[in-house]
Amino acid sequence: MTILTDTYILNNGVEIPKIGFGTWQIPDGQVAYDSVRMALDAGYRHVDTAYVYGNERSVGRAIRESGINRDEIFVTSKLPAEVKEADGVLPHFEETMENLGLDTLDLYLIHAPWPWSHAGTMRMDEENLAVWGEMEKIYRSGLVRAIGVSNFDDHDLKNILDHCKVTPAVNQIQYYVGATEPRNRTFAQSHGLLIEAYSPLATGGLLGSPELRSMAEKYGVSTAQLAIRFCLQNGVLPLPKATHRDHIEANADVDFTISDADMATLNAFADPNPDNHNPSQR
Repeated sequence: MTILTDTYILNNGVEIPKIGFGTWQIPDGQVAYDSVRMALDAGYRHVDTAYVYGNERSVGRAIRESGINRDEIFVTSKLPAEVKEADGVLPHFEETMENLGLDTLDLYLIHAPWPWSHAGTMRMDEENLAVWGEMEKIYRSGLVRAIGVSNFDDHDLKNILDHCKVTPAVNQIQYYVGATEPRNRTFAQSHGLLIEAYSPLATGGLLGSPELRSMAEKYGVSTAQLAIRFCLQNGVLPLPKATHRDHIEANADVDFTISDADMATLNAFADPNPDNHNPSQR
């Protein structure tokens, strides 16, 4: 399963494995620990977590106890969306590092351009610039190999790009068949950012689609595998989540090619889960 060690190159030259193991909604404790250990045992070398997920301690322990050299595992975490003042950034970063039990982080993201309680209802341009300035300081300290954003739309990203000294490397957005955020994705990619796809299976919403199931059967794969491969062929980095070994392994078994015609069909697909959109979707 070489796809787990194949990499994209971020805009600062850092390599990032093309598939990440997502841990959103995986509860802290034994479930998170076991899930990450199973993923690492299966060959994953990219693990994505966040302060707000509440599972950094278990994720970090699984990484430390895996027996795999630290420099072989790409680890991402995120600054809480509620932090919109400069003096809150470093303390939260330090708490994340303490939770993980790691000396360095590979990627650190601003989790959202607004607090979750105001998702999609307000602009916080000045606050995001203040926070980004602190993110740049952390990056320059060498404690983080790359920095980026999550859930930013084109306006919020342009605000950063117009004023930053360090260009964000990543925009992690909700992205799946039927919901590819074409405006946000195109703007980010045109400025050299890698798009990461959280919820690449639409939080399970794709799995019941008879059209996708029929197409997947043509390739001898599951609907989940088709959806993950779709992301990769669009140059997007998927972050599938699973807690069972067979699903974890299957999600990385995507060494097949979707035809151009079928990719066109998938890129024009109607959203099967329209009520589950992030407010930044555009």
